[in-house]
Amino acid sequence: MTQPFNAIALEYDSLWTETPTGRHQRLAVWKEIDQVFTPGSRILDLGCGTGVDAVHLQERGVDVTAIDSAPAMVAAACSHGVNAQCLAIEAVGNLPATFDGALSNFGALNCVRDLHAVALHLSRLIRPHGTLALCLMGRICWPEILRGLALGDWQKASRRWRGTFTWRGIEVFYPTRAAVRAAFEPDFVLQRIRSLAGGDHWLSLWTRRP
Repeated sequence: MTQPFNAIALEYDSLWTETPTGRHQRLAVWKEIDQVFTPGSRILDLGCGTGVDAVHLQERGVDVTAIDSAPAMVAAACSHGVNAQCLAIEAVGNLPATFDGALSNFGALNCVRDLHAVALHLSRLIRPHGTLALCLMGRICWPEILRGLALGDWQKASRRWRGTFTWRGIEVFYPTRAAVRAAFEPDFVLQRIRSLAGGDHWLSLWTRRP
């Protein structure tokens, strides 16, 4: 499962982070998380990629522990000074520490089949009143739909609607917002939702129940 992400690790930032869309979306997420992840807090970064979000938080005085399932991504994050380790999000319950909050940005959770299990692990790792910031790829993405229709490619236009799509051998899931709420609401309270880039991604902020 990790091979495609290992293969693009060296190019990931040029393919995404440094593009106009990538910069715009990342800045929009930072604007939200900078309000809730304060200097001195201990935050878990789920699916950290090359560590761009972790570096941003560290520069603001946040203590970040980062995980990713792709060794090449972890190596890239570590080279940027991030405390990163190779661990799948599904195995996050193996971490011995507790945290003030957690972040998962830009679709890392879309590669997870069982969000209920992840939510249960996080309920044990996140202190009461701690914050989750979860950014997932949406099921309805109008820019992608319109591009596909313009090209006459109905499969591309509608690929998210079925809820799953296979990308380079990896099964990607597009859960509805209702499904995400069902997974996390037993232990977390939804505070707000923000759509990004016409539904390409959406960010939800949650508070751990006491």
